[in-house]
Amino acid sequence: MALKKIEAIIKPFKLEEVKEALTELGIQGLTVTEVKGFGRQKGHTEIYRGSEYTVDFLPKVKVEVVVTEDLMEKAINAVVGAAKTGKIGDGKIFISSIDEVVRIRTEERGDNAV
Repeated sequence: MALKKIEAIIKPFKLEEVKEALTELGIQGLTVTEVKGFGRQKGHTEIYRGSEYTVDFLPKVKVEVVVTEDLMEKAINAVVGAAKTGKIGDGKIFISSIDEVVRIRTEERGDNAV
């Protein structure tokens, strides 16, 4: 069965909701990375000790999960439903194909390794 990798860049305070939404689908494993970036919002300005400066890169969280193709749309909808605030900077979801997966401990391959 085809495997898909879903990478979601979300607001940090939405992580717990996204994790719970994916867990409810039966998705057991995910990887979370603290990242920084910017999109259309292009950062913002802040004042620190009386000086104005531009914050180009905003803190985000990247959630990565590998799912079977039949679960992909449900997983995407779960992430969108949990992460969406309707405001700028909600993030993006990237989907890519996975050629192979190997579970190191057992050497299982493919969807058995997920």
